[in-house]
Amino acid sequence: MIFQINAQNPQPRLISQVVDILNRGGVIAYPTDTTYGIGCSIFNKRGIDRIYQLKQREKKKPFSFICTDISEVARYAKVSNYAFKILKRFLPGPYTFVLDASSIVPDLLTTKQKTVGIRIPANRVCMAIVTGLGHPIVTTSANLAGEEPIGDPFHVEEMLGNQLDLVIDGGVLSPDVSSVVSLIGDVPAVLRKGVGDVSWCS
Repeated sequence: MIFQINAQNPQPRLISQVVDILNRGGVIAYPTDTTYGIGCSIFNKRGIDRIYQLKQREKKKPFSFICTDISEVARYAKVSNYAFKILKRFLPGPYTFVLDASSIVPDLLTTKQKTVGIRIPANRVCMAIVTGLGHPIVTTSANLAGEEPIGDPFHVEEMLGNQLDLVIDGGVLSPDVSSVVSLIGDVPAVLRKGVGDVSWCS
């Protein structure tokens, strides 16, 4: 099933329907400021397991998740003064920042070192969804593990639709990914170079 949602002015009625699907344990594909993501509520263990299965991804590689703003990030991660300045400077934007997890993050979404990856994409559709849900959603690129991300929602539907409860059409996006930067110990380290500029890390 595909919902076409206006990328600039997401229709509240459709956003409410998406939130209802997530509240009922659904797994969806949605647009970000890079490429399409796959996600569910971070508190939906069955949904997270479904995403691992459909991506054919190893359980030792936890997913990141999307927050609405920095204050929400601070509920799910330990944000130092240094990290706060970095988050404020670069978010919303095409970055995933790795931070020490707080105790309320489900174990499925933390590494062995109890760290998490957190995003705040500059995309009105996914921000409206997370705001409506009231807590973060899982984010991982819409593709099988090891394959290129998919930027066309109809291609997402064709490839993965039978394993998803909903695909949101927010327009055709680039097949790009976010830059991943660790801020553990207040030392920025580039873990993956993507769309976001990482020259400031050197």
